Amino acid sequence: MFDWNDLKYFLAVAHHGSTIAAGKALGISQSTVHRRLEKLERGLGRALVMRLPSGYQLTEFGHAMLPYAERIEATVADFMRRTTEVEQDLKGAIRVTCPEPIVARLIQSGLIDSFHAMHASLRVEFVMSDRYLDLSKGEVDVAFRSGDTDDELVGRKIAESIWAVYASRGYLERHGRPERVEDLSHHLLVGLDESLANHRAVKWLKEVAPDAKMAARINSVLGLVSAVRSGVGIGPLPIALGEAESDLVRVLGPIAELTRSWRILTHPDLRRVPRIAAFFDFIVLQREALKPILTG
Repeated sequence: MFDWNDLKYFLAVAHHGSTIAAGKALGISQSTVHRRLEKLERGLGRALVMRLPSGYQLTEFGHAMLPYAERIEATVADFMRRTTEVEQDLKGAIRVTCPEPIVARLIQSGLIDSFHAMHASLRVEFVMSDRYLDLSKGEVDVAFRSGDTDDELVGRKIAESIWAVYASRGYLERHGRPERVEDLSHHLLVGLDESLANHRAVKWLKEVAPDAKMAARINSVLGLVSAVRSGVGIGPLPIALGEAESDLVRVLGPIAELTRSWRILTHPDLRRVPRIAAFFDFIVLQREALKPILTG
């Protein structure tokens, strides 16, 4: 066998005609070039050059092997260039969208700090919205979602999104507690407004309590939590948020119809972009740590 690194000494001698000129081109001594060239020939078991008074000439074997050595040199140069490009790609921001309440939980968990510690040149930027931002249009790079997803996106399941119906203690003292889902029609309800008409919680309330009085309609899940906590009405909430509120009581559920999978998603064109892949793969590896954050 031979050392791949020794090929550059053969190439330098072949291109410059002497060990002196090759040494100057490589920034090393003539003796080093001579020693490494001889080492390469011993490894191959064949002579690559002939040593003549006028300098060095390639043997027939040397001529035959030269284009292959040049091809290896070009491939190594391409490899090193791509390494530099990837290092440059591992800089900048990763725009991440998820429901607003989850942002605080992710930050408090320390996971984002851990990612930044691993990738000092990258930065996670949260784009908070309860509507689905369009990854295909470049509105964001990565999404945490628990509802229906676009088939065009690629992703991995990381946890379950589980919902239940909650009420404040004050509301229960004034209006009593529903014992069954059918009882919701006789209570004041809090739900998401028409800007989120396709949300599963909106559709579920319309199905199980179509004639109930809506005490409030909110345009965000975080606002939904605040409204239920205020006592104005009862409503469905993710248990990750409902259980964290000491004044809220779970009165029904978990509701099977509202259970979905939490997924991390991105567009196929972005999946192999180094900075996006770094965050995506980090999150997948942290699935166990994410479950209590997302599920409760």
